[in-house]
Amino acid sequence: MEKKFKRTLVTTALPYANGPVHIGHLAGVYVPADIYTRYLRLKGEEVVMIGGSDEHGVPITIKAKAEGITPQDVVDRYHSIIKKSFEDFGISFDVYSRTSSDIHKKTASDFFRKLYDKGEFIEKTSEQYYDEQANQFLADRYITGTCPHCKNERAYGDQCEACGTSLNATDLINPKSAITGNTPVLKETKHWYLPLDKHEPFLREWILENHKEWKSNVYGQCKSWLDMGLQPRAVSRDLDWGVPVPVDGAEGKVLYVWFDAPIGYISNTIELFPDSWEKWWKDEDTKLVHFIGKDNIVFHCIVFPAMLKADGSYILPENVPANEFLNLEGDKISTSRNWAVWLHEYLEEFPGKQDVLRYVLTANAPETKDNDFTWKDFQARNNNELVAILGNFVNRAMVLTHKYFEGKVPACGILTEYDEQTLSDFANVKAEVEHYLEQYRFRDALKEAMNLARIGNKYLADTEPWKLAKTDMERVKTIMNISLQIVANLGIAFEPFLPFSAKTLREFVGLNQFNWEELGRTDLLKEGDYLSEPSLLFEKIEDVTVEAQIQKLLDTKKANELKAYTPAAVKEDTSFDDFMKMDIRVGTVLECAKVPKADKLLQFKIDDGMGGRTIVSGIAKFYNPEDLVGKQVCFIANFPPRKLKGIESQGMILSAEDADGRLVLITPSDLVKSGCQVG
Repeated sequence: MEKKFKRTLVTTALPYANGPVHIGHLAGVYVPADIYTRYLRLKGEEVVMIGGSDEHGVPITIKAKAEGITPQDVVDRYHSIIKKSFEDFGISFDVYSRTSSDIHKKTASDFFRKLYDKGEFIEKTSEQYYDEQANQFLADRYITGTCPHCKNERAYGDQCEACGTSLNATDLINPKSAITGNTPVLKETKHWYLPLDKHEPFLREWILENHKEWKSNVYGQCKSWLDMGLQPRAVSRDLDWGVPVPVDGAEGKVLYVWFDAPIGYISNTIELFPDSWEKWWKDEDTKLVHFIGKDNIVFHCIVFPAMLKADGSYILPENVPANEFLNLEGDKISTSRNWAVWLHEYLEEFPGKQDVLRYVLTANAPETKDNDFTWKDFQARNNNELVAILGNFVNRAMVLTHKYFEGKVPACGILTEYDEQTLSDFANVKAEVEHYLEQYRFRDALKEAMNLARIGNKYLADTEPWKLAKTDMERVKTIMNISLQIVANLGIAFEPFLPFSAKTLREFVGLNQFNWEELGRTDLLKEGDYLSEPSLLFEKIEDVTVEAQIQKLLDTKKANELKAYTPAAVKEDTSFDDFMKMDIRVGTVLECAKVPKADKLLQFKIDDGMGGRTIVSGIAKFYNPEDLVGKQVCFIANFPPRKLKGIESQGMILSAEDADGRLVLITPSDLVKSGCQVG
C-alpha cells in the first residue's frame, strides 16, 4: 500500500550561474515542479519548493578569466537575472538562494566533515597536470591539446568537441595550459573519494527493487549505471573557487561542484526554516521529490542518495521525475551557440504572456522522449487552443450574461438530460486531472483541464442560448448558469498550470475563496453574483510576431556558421620588402595593469631586450593583468608611438581572434631571450 506522507519537499535542479535560463530548463524542470507544487498547495497540503543557483565549478572560473572579472562577479550577475526571470514567470519558489552563500558554505563544509570523521571517504594520491608558471593544478577545461582520435588540435582535457569523444587530460597529445600556454607537468596530488561501489548493494535494492514505479527513463538509466558497476568518485579538486575542503593540509582544494551543489537543497531549506529545517530532511513523514533533467539522473538517484545514506540521518528521495530534453526548431539547444529562447528575453518581448509559454511547454513537455519547440507550434497552440477554445468559451459566457442578465448569475432551472450529462462530464474532470498530476504526467493533466473548456464550448454551441433568448428565457437562465459554473471551475482547474490566467478568470466571476476539493462543484457561483465586465483572456499572435522570432534564430545560425566556417578575408598581397620592414620581437611582461576608465585596455611594461618599453593593448576583456606577468609575447617594435588614454604606447602586441571573438596572445612555444626578432 502506498505510504501517506504529512508533507512534501520539492527540489528543482540548481541552474548553473554562468548564463540565463532558457526554455529547455523550463520544460525539463521548473514548469512541471511549479505545477506540482501549486497543485499540492491548492489541496491544502504542507509543501515547500526549494531552488537556488549553482555557483561553483570550473566553467565559471573560465568565464571570469575570459572577461577579466572575478567568479563572484559572474555568479552575482547571472543569479540576479535567473532569480528575477523565475519571479516574473510565476515559478513559485518558497526560497531561491545560492551556493555562494555563507549558510551553504557552512552546511556543505559540515556535511563533508561529518562523513570524513566517520571514515566514509577514501584518500587517493594521483598524478595530475600542473602549470609551474601559474603555480596551480589544472582542471580538465584548462588543458588543451591534440585529440588522439580525430587530431583536432584544440581538444579539452575532458572532451574533444570536434568528435565528441570523452577524454582524460593525459590522453591529449602535446598538452598545453590554457592559462599560460606552457606545457604542464604531472605532479602528485591527494584527494578524497566517495566509494560509490560500497553503496552499490544498497542502491541496487533501493532503486531496482523498491522503486519500480519510477519513470522508465529514470529507472533504465539507473539500472545501466548499476549494471556497469560503480566506482569511487572524487569529492575534492584543486581549485580556488568553491567551498574549501575543511581538513588540515587541504589548502588550495575545494569540494567538487557535483558534491557541494545538491547540498544546496539542504542549505537553502535551512535558510528558509533555520529552526525547523530538519523535519523537511530527516523526518520519515516527509516526501522528497527531485525535479531534474535527464542529464542529472545519476547525481540525484545514485550519487546524492549515497551521500545521504553515508551520513545516515537524512531521508531519501521518494521520486525523481526527470524529463528528457527539449530541442529548438529541430536543433539541440546550445548556450554556447546562443541557440535558445532565453526566458528574460521572452518576458521582455511577450509582456503579459507568461501563461502562453507555460501552456505550450507543458502541452509539448519532453516527459518520455525529446520533444521540439517551434515558433509555429507556439503560435498555433495559442491561437487554436488558448484563444479559440478556452478564451472563446469564457468570453462568450461573460458577454451573454451581461447581454441578457445585466452581468448577474441567473438562477438554474429545470435540467434537461443534456444538462445532466454536461454536468456529469465536467464533474469527472477533477479525478482525471488529479490522477495524472499524482503520476507526474503533466502533459496529460493539462489536456484534461483543457477538456473542461471544450465541454463548455460544446455546450454553448449545442444549446445556442442566443437563439433561445427570443422564445425561452427560463431555459437561457439554466444554460448560462451551467456555463458560468464551468467558467468558475476553470479558474480552479488551471491554477496549477496557468496561474496568471486562472487568477483573472476567478476575478471575472468573483471567486475569492477556492480550493482543489471544490473543483467539479455545480454551485460555485450563487444566483445574483455579479460578474466583472468581459475582456479577452488571450489574444491572437500574428504571423509577423512569430516570423520575427524565427528570423532572430536564423540570424543566430548564420552568425554561427560564419564563425565556424569563414576565415578572415585574405588581405591584399604585400611585398617581402614591406614585410621585412616590420620589426617583430619577443618581449617578457614585467608589469601589467588595467588602464583607468578604459574597460578594454591593459598597460604593459615589456622587457624588450633594449631597455624596456610601455605598450597599451585592447585585450582587458580576455585576460586578468596579474595572469600575464612573466608571460612572453610577440610585439611590433617599430610602430610609431601613439597616445591611448594619455599613455604613450610604444608598439603593438600581437594576438589572434578566435572563432568566438576571443583574442588570444601570440606567444613563442619555448622561452627565448627578450628582444629576439621574429622572422
